[in-house]
Amino acid sequence: MAKKKSIDKSIERRAYGLTILKAAHHLMRQLKKDHEPSIHGNKFWSSSYLIMDYLGYQGLPIGTRVLEAGCGWGLAGIFCAKQFGARVTGIDADPQVFPYLDLHAQVNGVEVQTRQARFEELRAEELAGYDVMLAADVCFWDEMVDPLYGLIEKAVLAGVQQVVLADPGRPPFNQVCERCAEKLGGQTKEWNVEEGAVTANGTLLIVGSLPRKRS
Repeated sequence: MAKKKSIDKSIERRAYGLTILKAAHHLMRQLKKDHEPSIHGNKFWSSSYLIMDYLGYQGLPIGTRVLEAGCGWGLAGIFCAKQFGARVTGIDADPQVFPYLDLHAQVNGVEVQTRQARFEELRAEELAGYDVMLAADVCFWDEMVDPLYGLIEKAVLAGVQQVVLADPGRPPFNQVCERCAEKLGGQTKEWNVEEGAVTANGTLLIVGSLPRKRS
């Protein structure tokens, strides 16, 4: 019987079935020499764990088309691809995050498409091609409230069946939650997770329901 590969906790962690490389990993050090993200994409933000935990509880139909908006390193989308066979696209305004996403997709044995775009640039026709939209830790400035709410509203009107966002509970994110509750039937859930050495807590915003199984 083959021996289970040991984990060097100084350079990587395991959570929700994923391998997540730390900054000390030689592949990460190599990337940082050539790619310096500029819009807070310089690390993995832990609100993605809230989405992973929630989706692990809810589930997704195999083959669900998932858009991760403001994806950064794309771990929430990679989780969907690995656990549910989802077809995932990660979108971010900063193309310098994509090498980190690509590396983690490769390490975890999945493929994720990427595209550079700001929230305001995503058209309804494009959003209509997805069943689920995810976003974690994307509303950290007051000026992001309108673009993020606009994206959610556009996605719902385009037929996206479920939108799931996560945040530690920053005031701008809370404003988005209030608008979604008032105008789109959004619900908020306080969510705490503990997965091995990983802990995270914050707020989930959920608009819509579990996607239907694709024929």
